[in-house]
Amino acid sequence: MRFIYTFGIQCYAAGVKVAALWNPKAKQMVEGWSNTFGRLSIAPVGKNKTAWFHASSLGEFEQARPVLERFKKEHPDYKVCVTFFSPSGYEVRKDYPEADFVCYLPMDTMKNARRFVSLLHPSVVFFAKYDFWFNYLTQLKQREVPTYIFSSIFRKNQYFFKWYGKWYLNHLKECFTHIFVQNEESVQLLKNHGITHVSIAGDTRFDRVHAIAQDAKRNEVVERFLQHHEGKKVLLAGSSWEPDETYLHDYWKSHPDTALVLAPHVIDEDHLKGIEALFGIDNCVRYSKIDTMNNGASVLIVDNIGLLSSMYRYADVAYIGGGFGKGIHNILEAVTFGKPVVFGPNYHKFKEACDIIALGGGQSYQRYDELETALDAWLTDEASYQKASNVCLQYLADNLGSAELILGQLDKQIFLC
Repeated sequence: MRFIYTFGIQCYAAGVKVAALWNPKAKQMVEGWSNTFGRLSIAPVGKNKTAWFHASSLGEFEQARPVLERFKKEHPDYKVCVTFFSPSGYEVRKDYPEADFVCYLPMDTMKNARRFVSLLHPSVVFFAKYDFWFNYLTQLKQREVPTYIFSSIFRKNQYFFKWYGKWYLNHLKECFTHIFVQNEESVQLLKNHGITHVSIAGDTRFDRVHAIAQDAKRNEVVERFLQHHEGKKVLLAGSSWEPDETYLHDYWKSHPDTALVLAPHVIDEDHLKGIEALFGIDNCVRYSKIDTMNNGASVLIVDNIGLLSSMYRYADVAYIGGGFGKGIHNILEAVTFGKPVVFGPNYHKFKEACDIIALGGGQSYQRYDELETALDAWLTDEASYQKASNVCLQYLADNLGSAELILGQLDKQIFLC
């Protein structure tokens, strides 16, 4: 089975190399792989006690940050290595100051895994959420390196639990020192398959978004835009896609007392021009061109990255994009500020979305009239809004502390044993 798995990895790597001939992201990955070993051989990690944190992409990295930063604070004698699979993580966080070394993780062939682990020589390893690389896990097991994964969710339909999944399942049994999951269903599913080194530690994203909210600074651009709309309600749409923007346009057009801050998921010129055409260019101002704003603009288009999470503080209600595609984006960045959230129909794989709907702090919709009803209730009825806002704040507070639980388990198994 290992041969088949590794062959599949090699085929994928070959496909990425071909795609790199015309695809910029694929090219970044290939160049990153080729540079990793040379950079690692002279890096400050591997020669001292080293903690290795791996995240697939930027979202998983943000999930890992509470654990990483708490670990760094409690164990300052350790060097920290951060690896990424996706350019969306590496290119944004390659200069992350809390890490001593940041790189792409070479593809999971037996040769690469052996070489990487030998050079890095990690003392402890953390994987965030879902990234399972089985040749790397085997190398870590053979070297008896304590290895953890956190914020995971397991479902019956995953390949681990299929008729062909025994080989993969055995890696969960044998290669992880402990598995931290988000819910009781995951615990029971793993225990039913003979995996007992598992416990609930929740979702570390709660710790991360709480820290963002605590550190959120003023955004003078947003404040300048809103100065022209005093008395209006503010609808902030994060990580929007074209279907989201169409519905948002319909609501904005029929509710002139609403100011819209729109942060699209895809920031390229064609998409930005498409948004301006949809809403009318005279009604829009781009974040990067706020100095050219006319007083009639009631749509602020955020054409910068890395700003959204702290901008939710300015919203009355948050719209979370992605619900008409593969799935919604992060709702917790808005919830942590006590903002009720609304999103499209594809949310069921996201525990926090299901929770917040059940509690009354969020709503999903499929038709425009459902969106309008939800937004009108929160934007015009103060009692309804305050109730939903309090639900969001309480939900966030009830789910803090994941990083503390994870590091506490490490102390029992490694540092205090």
